[in-house]
Amino acid sequence: MKTVTIVPFNGPFQATASALGLALCVTLLSSCNSPGQRSGQNPAEQAAENVQPSLSQVWKTDSVFTGSESTLYDEQNKVIYVSCGNTKPWEKDGDGFIALLNPDGSIKEMNWVDGLHAPKGMALVNGKLYVADVDEIKIIDVKGATVEKSIPVQGAKSLNDVATDGTTIYFTDSGAGRVHSLDQNGIVEILIDDAEGINGVECHGGNLYTLDKEGLKAYDLTQLEPELLSTAVTGGDGLVILNNTTFIASRWAGEIYLIKGSESTLLLDTKAEKSNTADIGYIPDEQLVLVPTFMKNEVAAYKLEY
Repeated sequence: MKTVTIVPFNGPFQATASALGLALCVTLLSSCNSPGQRSGQNPAEQAAENVQPSLSQVWKTDSVFTGSESTLYDEQNKVIYVSCGNTKPWEKDGDGFIALLNPDGSIKEMNWVDGLHAPKGMALVNGKLYVADVDEIKIIDVKGATVEKSIPVQGAKSLNDVATDGTTIYFTDSGAGRVHSLDQNGIVEILIDDAEGINGVECHGGNLYTLDKEGLKAYDLTQLEPELLSTAVTGGDGLVILNNTTFIASRWAGEIYLIKGSESTLLLDTKAEKSNTADIGYIPDEQLVLVPTFMKNEVAAYKLEY
């Protein structure tokens, strides 16, 4: 901090000089301790800290993606998978399909893979797309665009979201309150059996993150003991992990939140338009949140600032 020395002055302007010197000292002290300028922060860091979290729409498709429930970005192939056909979301009616979008929102292929029932969450591992489809996990060969295998899940009620750590597949059963695992040998196991209202699931840093009736939880995969991280989004649907402490979470009815540590911000509210915000996806390089609108039969993309 810069020090200002006020030299005694015995002339007729002594009081004025003293007052000016005192005002200068106060100004310098104030600038050194300004809340917008913390010690050790560069201007870029200060600017980032002052950004108000927000979503702004970049594009939206036409209403042609019937019952669009989930979106997943494939970075290698530069496409967005959209699970569609959820007009009757828990019935095995054979009208489900996976569509492909380009990152700019244009349609690459509408009926890329069809013959599904009510496909929902998806995960990608080694060129295979794993899709939750009512009471089965469908394995789609991406290169061949064909269903390679269907794995029935015993006791399944309503399979919903899917995630992976790069090897094992994890998926939720919202009706049964369960999280299952599926290994590369096709063996299905129940990992969690008491998660009421569970839906969204993601993997990050050796942990499993879920959204259920109580909020956002983290599970150490070696212990499987839940840690409640946030109650901001109870009964959540889609989950995106930005880092260890920052998440984007959606509620199906039309809300998207940013959860950052102990704080949460409502980024989007489309309930008045009756536009759902189902199982969201994310394009990291563009910071685009991908939103399937379910009953509106669209997919929308929003730029994230935070």
